[in-house]
Amino acid sequence: MKSPRIHPSHTTRTGRRTVPSVAVLLTALAATLVPAAPSQAADTGVTVDFATAGGAPTYRASGMIYGMTPNGSLPQDHFFKDIKWHFMRAGGAQLNSGGYGTSLADYQTRWNATLAQYKRTAALGGTFVLLPHDLWGADSTTSQGWPGDNGDWTKFDNFVTQLINDVKANNMTVQWDLWNEPDGRGFWAPSQSQYLQMWSRFHARVRAAFPGQLIVGPSMAGQPTSSNTWWTTYLTYVKAHNVAPDIYSWHDEPADPVPGVAGANSTLAAAGLTNTRPYQINEYAALSQQNPGGGAWFIGRLERAGADGLRGNWASGTNLHDYEANLLTKNSSGQYLPLGEWFMYRYYGSQTGNIVNLTPGTNTDGLATKDNTAKNAKVLLGSNGNTGNVTVNLTGLNTTSVVESGKVRAVVQRVPYNGGAAVAGPETISDTTLTVGNNAASVSIPWSNAKDGYTVTLLPPSSTTVSTVAVSENSGQCLDDTNLSTANGTQYQQYHCEGGYQQMLDLKPVAGKTNTYTVVDELSGKCLDVSAASTADGAAVIQYTCNGAANQQFTLNPVTALGNSQDYQLVAVHSGKCVDVSNISTAPGALIHQWTCDPASALSTKKNQIWRLPGKF
Repeated sequence: MKSPRIHPSHTTRTGRRTVPSVAVLLTALAATLVPAAPSQAADTGVTVDFATAGGAPTYRASGMIYGMTPNGSLPQDHFFKDIKWHFMRAGGAQLNSGGYGTSLADYQTRWNATLAQYKRTAALGGTFVLLPHDLWGADSTTSQGWPGDNGDWTKFDNFVTQLINDVKANNMTVQWDLWNEPDGRGFWAPSQSQYLQMWSRFHARVRAAFPGQLIVGPSMAGQPTSSNTWWTTYLTYVKAHNVAPDIYSWHDEPADPVPGVAGANSTLAAAGLTNTRPYQINEYAALSQQNPGGGAWFIGRLERAGADGLRGNWASGTNLHDYEANLLTKNSSGQYLPLGEWFMYRYYGSQTGNIVNLTPGTNTDGLATKDNTAKNAKVLLGSNGNTGNVTVNLTGLNTTSVVESGKVRAVVQRVPYNGGAAVAGPETISDTTLTVGNNAASVSIPWSNAKDGYTVTLLPPSSTTVSTVAVSENSGQCLDDTNLSTANGTQYQQYHCEGGYQQMLDLKPVAGKTNTYTVVDELSGKCLDVSAASTADGAAVIQYTCNGAANQQFTLNPVTALGNSQDYQLVAVHSGKCVDVSNISTAPGALIHQWTCDPASALSTKKNQIWRLPGKF
């Protein structure tokens, strides 16, 4: 939980988890990159070695601090599920003027939100990290005493009793992050000695009450290096008093997880301590790094370091409890819309199979996988401020299932920053068939904006499906599977472009017909269909089990009226009529039907039959 207004010192601090076999493999090739570098042009390259593979991805970076409404109801489920989100860190911060340190009533307000967010996290299958410091009231926006002031621990002991009883009463399983940023004045003003006394008391109570639940700490703002005397003093103390956390944690805002993990490993060893669980970098990325390029760079660095990560949250007040920690925005009607960075996390969540070795370039890193069962290989790429041409060298392709007759299909997509505004989806910048020589090939990415992110998806050349959203040029909304339905007969609608799989369409070419496709909804697996094969104007465009009939085939008729090469009319083969937004509506929820296709001369002003397909190159 951060705010530039509250924590100006974050711009001047000098510093800010055992690693499984895959992380060891990647860490061995890690380069120490300078975090938060200013954007500068330097042509570079990354190398993906598909022959050197480890285990399945576990989506280490998909967590956040706060970002969910106080009652736990929003944002909607798919925004979390689509990105394989699985960590939530919360404790009711900034919902009032204090917590237990000011009054029991203030604590209860914060506890109610914590419990609601815990229940939503559990329902989504995530791990909840409890923040007692916020429940006490020490969120850097309030004024109250500190645990142990003047040697009096009575109120703190009562607070711990209250908190333990509440967790027990609600049958909660949480990770106990005992205190946030105790090395920073905003969250812990007294001495380190007083903090360590608090840590020992709290550790003993939690361990006795919940012997199977994990304790996290110290969640410091600095990095775990030998020159950080606060950290080394902490290690000496927890070793001597047998109160070491189960999970060691710190923040990287904007520091680099790779040298951080190396520093933690060496300092723990020097202190005679062992680490049996992944480190937890439970706030990562400065606000300036929360964009598609920066987010993907952190994903790569966290995976490389073998550390679990939770996104930092730079909002304040009620906004802290919303927007999925700056992955989402809202339009004027309050509708959630994804920022570009959300799509990088969605791609990350789609990476399955095995992690393979990726050697980073200059301020360029990412994550690569191959899934030989699904017949794909995927490379996610981020930038830590660098621009220029990035060559992606693909080696060991003989160990993948994507090569056919010495060829491989490479789809390169850009996820735009878009100035921090909402994004409808990734944009395909090239879709080419590469010749494979010596089990290798390469693609080049013209990376002009460091805040953009890129993906490279490798497929067999025989896999000619195009994945895209369809954006109405009339309304700016997306062709949408109404209410995330999987039922036959559901009529399509237009709806705000939310980025979910209910709006993702797979265009599958129809054999023997030029520029003609079946259109498969990625959520339901069913095909876009003109109901009952009607040829009448106004017939509903629905989804139905795919059967290959002509009323499930659509020809893409290019439209040049708006000057966008990705604009098309979708013409139903059986009727010759166009997929159309009813009544030229711009309202979310307007239904989709077929209608006589408008002539080219009318399309510059009548745009409800024009669909922009950013995934179609």
